[in-house]
Amino acid sequence: MLSGISIIGQGTWNLELAPRAEAVKTLQRGIDLGMTHIDTAEMYGSGRAEALTGEAIAGRRERVFVVSKVLPSNASRKGTIAACERSLKALGIDHLDCYLLHWRGSYALADTFAAFEELKAAGKIRSWGVSNFDTEDLDEALRVAGKGKIACNQVLYHLRERAIEHAVIPWCEKNNVAVVAYSPFGQMASPSPASPEGKTLAEIAGAHNATPRQVALAFLTRKKSVLAIPKASKLAHAEENAGAGDLALAAKEIEMIDKAFPLGRPKSLPML
Repeated sequence: MLSGISIIGQGTWNLELAPRAEAVKTLQRGIDLGMTHIDTAEMYGSGRAEALTGEAIAGRRERVFVVSKVLPSNASRKGTIAACERSLKALGIDHLDCYLLHWRGSYALADTFAAFEELKAAGKIRSWGVSNFDTEDLDEALRVAGKGKIACNQVLYHLRERAIEHAVIPWCEKNNVAVVAYSPFGQMASPSPASPEGKTLAEIAGAHNATPRQVALAFLTRKKSVLAIPKASKLAHAEENAGAGDLALAAKEIEMIDKAFPLGRPKSLPML
């Protein structure tokens, strides 16, 4: 389980597409506001996101919890170690706080996890986890790794995509594995303020002097087991995201959001 890190962190997927100076300043502003959990991956911009993350955390390393991910195509035992070394070089740091397998691939989990343990013993990573793992994958991972080794499972989770609430979150809570929600605003436009969903978020936001996006993040992280890593490429968005960290929703407000964005039936794990 991840501990001692910010509930609301910062994602970097496609952040390299923003003007570099602005992206760096935005990450730094987020750190200053307490969003010290920063997530990146070797896949993002083919290393460019890691490089700009490294620029942003320079001089701030002791304040941040840095996560990166290895591609499944690189996740052999030797390949994982080599990929980690590349990520560390791109980030300009000597260790990762957590290292994840980005999604299941053709390499045996035993090989990838053995590499993770080797990296941990060498001080190159401090913990490791997985991403885009459904319960069957998690069951296998637990059998291979043993209890207490898997720190987190990073999965898609937003108001319109709540499939992980059926089985993945309960599994992770039972096995002391943190859930990290990526793309917590989804890839679609926010609900129209005139729609029933938009009105619900606006009403709750008004009661807290907050914004609908802050309410959405507060709902997704209402359980202690769930963290979120929204991306922000502008200072205003980073500041808005950070404001969700202390927002506590009442039980009635949670019920209102649950009704506005129905959970739906169980289905296979969604991913982007």
